[in-house]
Amino acid sequence: MVKAFARPELLASPEWLAENLGRPEVRVLDVRWRPDGTGRAVHQAGHVPGAVYLDWASELVDVDDEGGLLLLAGPDQVSAALGRAGVGSGTTVVLYDDTAGLFAARVWWSLRAYGFASARILDGGFGAWVGEERPISSAQPSPAPATFIARADPRIRLTTADVRGLLGSPDVLLLDARAPAEYRGHQGNTWRLGHIPGAVNVPVAAMSRPVTQRFRDGDELRAILSRANVTRGHRMVCYDGSGIAAAKLAFVLMLLGHDDVAVYDGGWAEWGNRLDLPVDR
Repeated sequence: MVKAFARPELLASPEWLAENLGRPEVRVLDVRWRPDGTGRAVHQAGHVPGAVYLDWASELVDVDDEGGLLLLAGPDQVSAALGRAGVGSGTTVVLYDDTAGLFAARVWWSLRAYGFASARILDGGFGAWVGEERPISSAQPSPAPATFIARADPRIRLTTADVRGLLGSPDVLLLDARAPAEYRGHQGNTWRLGHIPGAVNVPVAAMSRPVTQRFRDGDELRAILSRANVTRGHRMVCYDGSGIAAAKLAFVLMLLGHDDVAVYDGGWAEWGNRLDLPVDR
């Protein structure tokens, strides 16, 4: 099926991955994650052959952040993590998880925020790979160390001060990727509930098919964005609770051809706990 994406090279189908598996310039990263810390054990039990496990929540998150905001790590930490995983210049990375692309998108955005643009997300994740009866391995790969030089792009990763400065700008669309109940202020776990003033709600849960976890077709995704009045000609700033769903929304926007797309790192977890910032309900 033709999915009619403007940038199909951001996705990898299981067929594409099978055809390119083993090529020295292709590195597969297993970013399946579990809150109880058993993600690596899940990887060890079975993964795409040659895939290296990357614990994004410890390796790509700021270790000095005491607020639990899951802020993106600094360039040295990110460079070291990717180097250990065998990711360097000239590498094409394929990312997969088993949670509808949420964690894969977070890693995709983390790489992009530091200048790495040659990354794809496996459409349907590990479930799609297994569903097509592709080979599974429990061998633990030991990739040769590589050199990745992280160069931060301030237009891709925004801080609270950045977002506050953009409020009211006619050239900016703030996109809230959370569930409608959180956006409307009916649910949440921050001191204040609601959303950033001017933000429109684009729930990221609607972007993938619920059973297969594959991304919806391009026309379906455009229709979802159209209903939320998301139009071209704006700078897009995505946020959610902690930058995970926001990263997936940013991925979808770029998949559809939007270029100026940013993620508010810290998101509502930071904004909703700041008493000095405006909130709408």
